[in-house]
This record gives sequence, structure tokens and C-alpha cells, in this order.
Amino acid sequence: ETTVTVKGNGEGGRNQELALAFAIEIEGMKGITMLSAGTDGTDGPTNAAGAIVDGETVIKTRELGLNPNHYLADNDSYNFFKKLDFLSGERFHMITGPTGTNVMDIQIILKE
Repeated sequence: ETTVTVKGNGEGGRNQELALAFAIEIEGMKGITMLSAGTDGTDGPTNAAGAIVDGETVIKTRELGLNPNHYLADNDSYNFFKKLDFLSGERFHMITGPTGTNVMDIQIILKE
């Protein structure tokens, strides 16, 4: 499982933070998608299991007036994805609720 060095005051968990950082790194790259989630359905002290991002995620956020780097620096990945879902009408947050399993975290990267 990944770890996060908390320096900010935001909300989030290691999987949402990893997904946000990955989205920033692959900005503009076509054909790359990543899922990062906790198999127990909970990522940090939030109701989200994680998030799904691709090379266009950050482009969309900038068009919507969000600054992904600001959210990452404040360890506020939960609110980043919550606002992105609301503003875009799409689903980036993975909210499953408790799954009853805990096989650790899972990261899947797909490349077309």
C-alpha cells in the first residue's frame, strides 16, 4: 500500500492522492487510464474507495476552473474528486461503500 506524507489540511486517502498525482503526471497523454482503490471500500477517513483518472482528467479540471496541484499540495484529493464529479457530471470518484473484504489496495493501469 502507498503512503502519504500529510502536509496540508485537506481530506483524502492514499488511493485518491495517488490517482490525483498520477493524473497530473499523465496530463495530455492519450490512452492511459488508472484506477487506485482500497478493496475494503474506504480510503482514509472518507466514504470513497479511490478514484479513476486518465490523461484528460487534469485538462477537464483546468477547463472547470479547478487547480489540481493546489488540491494535491493541501492533501485534499477527496474534495478535488468530489468537485470534479459535480462540475463535470462524470464519475471519477469510486464510491462503493464498505465491501466486507480487505485484500489491500489495488492499482490498475490500462494502456491502449
